[in-house]
Amino acid sequence: MQQNEAGAEAKLDQIQAFLALSEQVGTAGQPTAGQFADIQAAGYQRVVNLALVNSTDAIPEESEIVTNLGMDYVHIPVVWEEPTLADLSRFFAVMDDPTVTKVFVHCAKNMRVSAFMYLYRVIRQQTLREKAGEDLHYIWTPIPPWQAFIDRAIAQFTSSQNIQQ
Repeated sequence: MQQNEAGAEAKLDQIQAFLALSEQVGTAGQPTAGQFADIQAAGYQRVVNLALVNSTDAIPEESEIVTNLGMDYVHIPVVWEEPTLADLSRFFAVMDDPTVTKVFVHCAKNMRVSAFMYLYRVIRQQTLREKAGEDLHYIWTPIPPWQAFIDRAIAQFTSSQNIQQ
């Protein structure tokens, strides 16, 4: 990491519920319009937004801000009350893109994101559930509908894969 990227990384801690899962993936709640410049300065190439356009503190011009900074922008609006396996499949496809090496994923509070990243890490990256669960539970303990979604996703996606417990 270059020195200017390191300084920018430090500024990311000011973003609501920021959590770096690795050198390649950062997660958070909704950044402010000005914080997208810090995200770009930290070397992120893509911003993935899982919040709805009417979520808490949503920025209507977010796509424009992000793309004007030279980053890719992907919006996968996940309905809080009803996350779907189709949403998760699209998320997996975006995260699996080998042309992007550093991704910043956010929603309103980092709750949708932490659940989707938990599933991505367990299902796609073969991370132990216990390890991925530590990061999920650092942000929140999923409420029953979200825990049911997590369980359903693991059952659906692991029927053809060997997932580490």
